[in-house]
Amino acid sequence: MRKFYSFILIITIFSSCIQEGGKVDRYRAEKHVQDSVALESQLRSLTFYEMQLDQMMPQADSLIALFKYEKNDKYQDHGYYVVRNEKLKIKNYELRVMVRDDGKEILAYKNGKRVDLPPDNEAFQRAEQLQITISDIRELEKRIQRTSLEVQKYQKRLQK
Repeated sequence: MRKFYSFILIITIFSSCIQEGGKVDRYRAEKHVQDSVALESQLRSLTFYEMQLDQMMPQADSLIALFKYEKNDKYQDHGYYVVRNEKLKIKNYELRVMVRDDGKEILAYKNGKRVDLPPDNEAFQRAEQLQITISDIRELEKRIQRTSLEVQKYQKRLQK
């Protein structure tokens, strides 16, 4: 009788292992489909971000033409794009408007003293446009980098 119970126990364990194996295979198949869909989504996002970046670069280049870049590598971590007043036809040459190269701040100086410019000032408007463009480009670059890493992750998963 003991042998019979042992036999039944072994068959029960074996059949549950077979059922679990089937569940594992189904789980793997479902995970493969999920990863495939996620990969496709990430590839579409990556294409979209790259297209946006390509569209923004000519705008950034045309704006940067109105600025000159200044940076002292010995003392500064960040450089500044300084508005070229002569290109904007501003008669007030003692005005100096700058945008940090990472887009984090706009500085304005008049006769060597820091000032807050009104938004109707042409140099300030150009600086704001450049600041927004730089921030948008940096954000797109971060998204492209993160999405590229996600694409690599899903590609590795699907190769297994």
